[in-house]
Amino acid sequence: MSSAAVSAASSCPAKPEEEEQPRLPPEGREACSSAAAGEQEQEQRVAAVDRKLSEASLWASTTEEETEEEEEEDDDDEETAAAKDGIELGPRVSIKEQLEKDKDDESLRRWKEQLLGSVDLNSVGETLEPDVKITGLSILSPGRPDMELRMPPEPKSKEPWFTLKEGSAYRLKFTFAVAGNIVSGLRYTNTVWKTGIRVDSTKEMLGTFSPQAEPYTYLTPEETTPSGIFARGSYSARTKFLDDDRKCYLETNYTFDIRRDWPSS
Repeated sequence: MSSAAVSAASSCPAKPEEEEQPRLPPEGREACSSAAAGEQEQEQRVAAVDRKLSEASLWASTTEEETEEEEEEDDDDEETAAAKDGIELGPRVSIKEQLEKDKDDESLRRWKEQLLGSVDLNSVGETLEPDVKITGLSILSPGRPDMELRMPPEPKSKEPWFTLKEGSAYRLKFTFAVAGNIVSGLRYTNTVWKTGIRVDSTKEMLGTFSPQAEPYTYLTPEETTPSGIFARGSYSARTKFLDDDRKCYLETNYTFDIRRDWPSS
């Protein structure tokens, strides 16, 4: 080899060989893609579970003060919905005025009297506002005597108003009187707390009732008390009776117990 060739060879360093990256066969690439997709799906599921747990924790931490705010917001939402639907309630008039409007129309007058039921038309006068009195509450459970309670309960009583057996079926029966005028959309709401945390909220529409001498009764759908070690104990509750005009006829706070068995007396 000539000296020129040797010199040229020494001045040009040899190019290092590039390391060839291993290539996966098509089956391997598909397996990696599937594994990545599976990991992504698993992460999404975990995130969804965490979100649900967070929402559950938020609901469980609702206190009495927050519940009152929610009830006020619900009432505001009902008014807003009625306004959007274009529902405008006319002025309230007495039953006597309603009947006198149609005193010359015999068929219409009889129809209205039939709707009013057994109301004493001579004693209704010209009262505009209805008068509703909740007079009693009975707790009905299959296989045992009815538990009759007076409404409202004793104020600031340290004893529970009543005791229920865990896992037992029961229904509530309300007794109430209506006088003066027709009450529209009478409803019952009940909120229950245990150790300061809201555990139940119920809204029940009773209906529209005209004045009558005899009291009305209303029976709620059957429910079952919770059972287990965490269900037993003392509860506090607030009950309200309101109408479509948000007029409250009774608001009462009380306590009750859920135990292993019914009370002995």
